[in-house]
Amino acid sequence: MSSTKVIHALYNDDDILMDAVKQTKKAHHHIEEVFTPFPVHGLDKALGIPPTRLAICAFIYGCIGLSVATTMMNYIMIEDWPQDIGGKPSFSYYQNMPAFVPVMFEMTVFFAAHLMVITFYMRSKLWPFKQAENPDIRTTDDHFLMEVSVNDNEDELVKFLQNTGAVEVKVIEKH
Repeated sequence: MSSTKVIHALYNDDDILMDAVKQTKKAHHHIEEVFTPFPVHGLDKALGIPPTRLAICAFIYGCIGLSVATTMMNYIMIEDWPQDIGGKPSFSYYQNMPAFVPVMFEMTVFFAAHLMVITFYMRSKLWPFKQAENPDIRTTDDHFLMEVSVNDNEDELVKFLQNTGAVEVKVIEKH
């Protein structure tokens, strides 16, 4: 079983964390992960994480919802059980489409929202009963943790991270 060393640098302010991430990237050290108690604006760009493609999925899921709504309403209201409601007979779908717009909108939103939640959990690997992966419990409350990989530069890296404003720096064996 192989193990590698990483350094956990804890910060107590998100602005100090952002500066530390920028300094660490500028010094060409590899940041494994950053754990925060809340989303930090601009952290993804500072870490060099590419933009998400989840919006493309949302659009596709919305199109699927619109298709399901159109197919469902055409089958139910036109083919299977046509009704004369208020003197407006159901001869064709396009003649009755204005009445179907709210259902089409709701099904589009329903499919996009629910399938996006499922996609997010699958992409994030958040399964029911999954163990938490945060290395320090304080990252769920008020501290920020930057995990930096060590490559035969442990002492230099510890000093560097202490100078970035870290309140605590620990060397950890990661399994």
